[in-house]
Amino acid sequence: MRGLYLITNDDPIQLLLEKLEAALATGHIAILQYRRKKIEKKDQSSEVELIKVLCEKYQVPFVINDDLALAEQFGLGVHLGQSDGEITDAIKRLPQGVIIGRTCLNSLDLAAKAISEGATYVAFGAVYATSTKPEAGNVGIEVIKQAQQKYDVPICAIGGLTVENSQVVIEAGASLCAVISDILGRSTAEIPARVNAWAKLFA
Repeated sequence: MRGLYLITNDDPIQLLLEKLEAALATGHIAILQYRRKKIEKKDQSSEVELIKVLCEKYQVPFVINDDLALAEQFGLGVHLGQSDGEITDAIKRLPQGVIIGRTCLNSLDLAAKAISEGATYVAFGAVYATSTKPEAGNVGIEVIKQAQQKYDVPICAIGGLTVENSQVVIEAGASLCAVISDILGRSTAEIPARVNAWAKLFA
């Protein structure tokens, strides 16, 4: 499990689907996460259904952010924040073999706990300040280095990552770089070249 981990933004759904297709068609997206905080719960299922079809078409693993019930409804993986439920619960409720990720902020202890409970990957961040989470403290590259030395699961870095600033993050040991705006903040036409630039960093 290595490469660009794309997270959805708050674009209108039709525009988002266009952008996602452009990104997924490159063959360089490792995981796609559904995260639409501004969309009402009742409208999320229909969006997930549409995006799931795209992910199946391009054979990209699809996970749901912070909503175990929604993940369970579609038999998808899940990414859990520290206050979004238990990994053990997710393992019981989701199909065997789906991805279960956990936000570990900048804590190796939280990562150790998540791994012992069965997390597929652990995420550290924010590495750099971001518009999505301006309140998230910056996590040193050092934490990623230490985690990579200590643990066998993939390490995901998140927060303010761009093609220009992520080489050091990948070299420190991040197998996954989670990104929203560096890909989806661009026009559909610009997305393939940007995804390919990311792919070169992981080559």
